[in-house]
Amino acid sequence: MEPLTWGEIIARILVQFTPVWIALVVLFTASFMFKRRLGLYGKLFDSPVGMIGFGLVMFWVFTGIFGQMDLIGTHDPLSQLSGMKNKAPGTPLPNPGEGAYPYYLLGGDNLARDVFSRMIDGAWVVVQIAPLATLFAFMVGITLGLPAGYFGGRLDTLLSFLANLILAFPVILLFYLLVTPEIVATGVPNFMAMVLFIFPIVFVAVLLNSRYHTQPKLRTPLLVVVLGAMIWIYLSVISTNGWLVNTPGLQIPALPGAVDLFDIPGGILVVFVSVVFVNSPTVFRIVRGLTMDIKTRDYVAAAQTRGEGTWYIMLWEILPNARGPLIVDFCLRIGYTTILLGTLGFFGLGLPPESPDWGSTINEGRKLLSIYLHPALPPALALLSLVLGLNLLADGLREESLKD
Repeated sequence: MEPLTWGEIIARILVQFTPVWIALVVLFTASFMFKRRLGLYGKLFDSPVGMIGFGLVMFWVFTGIFGQMDLIGTHDPLSQLSGMKNKAPGTPLPNPGEGAYPYYLLGGDNLARDVFSRMIDGAWVVVQIAPLATLFAFMVGITLGLPAGYFGGRLDTLLSFLANLILAFPVILLFYLLVTPEIVATGVPNFMAMVLFIFPIVFVAVLLNSRYHTQPKLRTPLLVVVLGAMIWIYLSVISTNGWLVNTPGLQIPALPGAVDLFDIPGGILVVFVSVVFVNSPTVFRIVRGLTMDIKTRDYVAAAQTRGEGTWYIMLWEILPNARGPLIVDFCLRIGYTTILLGTLGFFGLGLPPESPDWGSTINEGRKLLSIYLHPALPPALALLSLVLGLNLLADGLREESLKD
């Protein structure tokens, strides 16, 4: 078979993304039809910038999801095919088996792996880690920032000091320290996971209790069910092979294997914890500042006059009125997290060396960049487009939230 021309390569790539195009059309059509009923999300479709950003973000979200369903990728991202090392885009396979895709659409890397399939699989790594890690960081920042801004005093001084202490470290250096094998071997990331991942449980418990404290017959069973499920998930997340901590000096057992829902690979857990730890102080400072401003408003004084509890006021009066800046920052912070994940992968930290995440792929490709552009360029453009989409989405949300 002859190598593909660039026109044929682009056409075949567009065909491979057919599930993504269909999902985007369905999503945008439904969103346009019901946008007046969808609040701030619906108003996003009145902003061209926001729509473009949302489209770019959802393109990679759907790519990650459908890539895991083997609907987009053409080859196993970890498999090596003889004769395909550093081959140019569109190179045919020398001996394709029955049913195998006959080309490497974006060429092969220095280990003869398919660059296109690795780019697709790398999207799933970002889609898994970046939004969830940012969400956990917001849980920590909100849970600590609300009381710090509302009560002030010594609590505010202490929490602000701790946040400033973490922020005083250069981010990359802090990441480097947290994900190095020597630190991981001490069990420090596991202890950090045990502490940081408890905050979503605390947040949900206080949220539900403050909302339904006057309805104990509903509140008690609701808390038991919701918190029971969250604690089960919490123990499953922080445990690895049935252990909370498993180091030579300390072993703490967790759930039996029969009830352990899943095991997160050690590298991903360390990166996840590092992202949450680094982002939480910044979120704390934003929430604290917003709380100090909003607590002086008349509707907060009215809630205090009605005799509402302090946590009810913080979670149901102050927090909803701070949603605009927080949603914008959430989108921007996912972009920062994506860049940080790429940086960690570029330095070979955290995730396993064979991981198809974009940072690792760029790092492998840059070693021969002066000779071969194709291994490093696709993941770099993918990273650029996702971060650009998140920034445009944040701009669109900011524009629409200011109109409220």
